[in-house]
Amino acid sequence: MTLLASVLAACVVASAISILLASLVSVGRLSKAVDQMVSFSAGLLLGTALLHLLPESLHQPGSEPHAMTTTLLGGLLGFFLLERLQLLRHDHHHEMDGHHHPHGRDAQAAGRGGVNLLVGSGIHALADGVLIAAAFRVDAYLGLMTAVAIATHEVPQQIGNFIVLLNSGFTRIKALMALLLAGLGSAAGGVAGIYFLGESSSLLPYVLVVAASSFIYIALSDLIPQLHAEAEHQHAHGHTHATWRQPLLMVVGVAVAWLASTGLHAH
Repeated sequence: MTLLASVLAACVVASAISILLASLVSVGRLSKAVDQMVSFSAGLLLGTALLHLLPESLHQPGSEPHAMTTTLLGGLLGFFLLERLQLLRHDHHHEMDGHHHPHGRDAQAAGRGGVNLLVGSGIHALADGVLIAAAFRVDAYLGLMTAVAIATHEVPQQIGNFIVLLNSGFTRIKALMALLLAGLGSAAGGVAGIYFLGESSSLLPYVLVVAASSFIYIALSDLIPQLHAEAEHQHAHGHTHATWRQPLLMVVGVAVAWLASTGLHAH
């Protein structure tokens, strides 16, 4: 399979799986599994960033450690700024998720416009496609792991998107089709990534570091705080299972990334 075909397949499949799973989970009893998925996703994102993407960026020709760590820091600060300016949206809460938001919280969020949400999702998917293409340029195995990590963390976010679209007046089918269409932005990003990174291979290590900073930022600023909030909520109601379940699932996510890293280095 050619590089272009591999990247396009990974982008489309990762996007489609995350959206289809989100649509199934958000309308059934499986919505209770979202927090467990978030725990696993946090570990997988951190493991993929620190065991895959960052080391590979340092092994690229022309890579310099100080420049890579500076890029990592700049990426973290940049993602914080984008989120502060509301240009980057990560929201894993939704109606029926078991958290006690005010009723209709997502309907209020939908007031900002389902179309704006779809535009944001398309841009986000475009960026994901570029990151997947960068990983595939290093190794097909790394590309697959990056696609899996992206798909895993996108499921909870796509659940929120799906519910917001429903609350803004979309039917289930229209919401699903709209999200799938926005998700095709990842394929466009994959093609752009292949072209631009092929034209300037010196950019590859920097794109890998930006991917790593994206994963680290999402895990530390979004997922882990949500897990702390959920654990506090469980403790307040006399439940302690989150105390051991969340760290265990995070370790499982890191272990999956480590096993994949071992396979990558043996590849």
